[in-house]
Amino acid sequence: MKPYQVISIVECNEPLIPIPDDRFILENPPAYVKLGADYHGKSPYYLRLGVLNRLLTAREKLREIQPHWQIKIFDAYRPVWVQHFMVDYTFNSICVDRSLDINILTAEEKASIYEEVYQIWAIPCDNPLTPPPHSTGSAIDLTLVDENGRDIDMGGEIDELSPRSNPDYYKNSTIPQEKVFHQNREILLEIMTYAGFRRHQGEWWHFSYGDQMWAWLQNLDNPSLNSSAQYGISIDTK
Repeated sequence: MKPYQVISIVECNEPLIPIPDDRFILENPPAYVKLGADYHGKSPYYLRLGVLNRLLTAREKLREIQPHWQIKIFDAYRPVWVQHFMVDYTFNSICVDRSLDINILTAEEKASIYEEVYQIWAIPCDNPLTPPPHSTGSAIDLTLVDENGRDIDMGGEIDELSPRSNPDYYKNSTIPQEKVFHQNREILLEIMTYAGFRRHQGEWWHFSYGDQMWAWLQNLDNPSLNSSAQYGISIDTK
């Protein structure tokens, strides 16, 4: 159980709304579809209404800071079964990379690998009290692109299982290129924070509004808020 999962959820029942492709760059085809995930005819490019409105606010803020840059959506709404797929995919990828035979792993070895997997991936659970953030429709993975449609270099890839995924990995670097990486991450943080989002403590690309993680981070900064989550597992994931 992750610390944010103790937060209570007071579901507001906002609908999932498609992310407009005329205002954002959408990864096409979707990242996990390319890996073999089956969305059962659904799309990852949905968010709760209030979350989408805040993303539009972030877009306007970006236009003030970097008028020719755009927000690129890597992933948003994620059904629980896709969460299962990606946990299994990542587990298997680690085994392949390390030339490990899944069939003869000990229980301790499996547990150790899953510990690594869950550094990035939320536990795929359909318990309404502890939903994966993306399955609520309130979490989003994103980056920025320049005027030529090229990804802004953040010094690491989305979903990368390495220390570079930590948002502040380059914060104290004196290497000029790495300082640029940090500045780019800070621009992404600035526009999303301006719109009310909170950033995952271990992932520079993951932001959310209204889910358990968001409320937990709010309360860490100001315990007197006693924030609850507004979004539980989306009805479309059931």
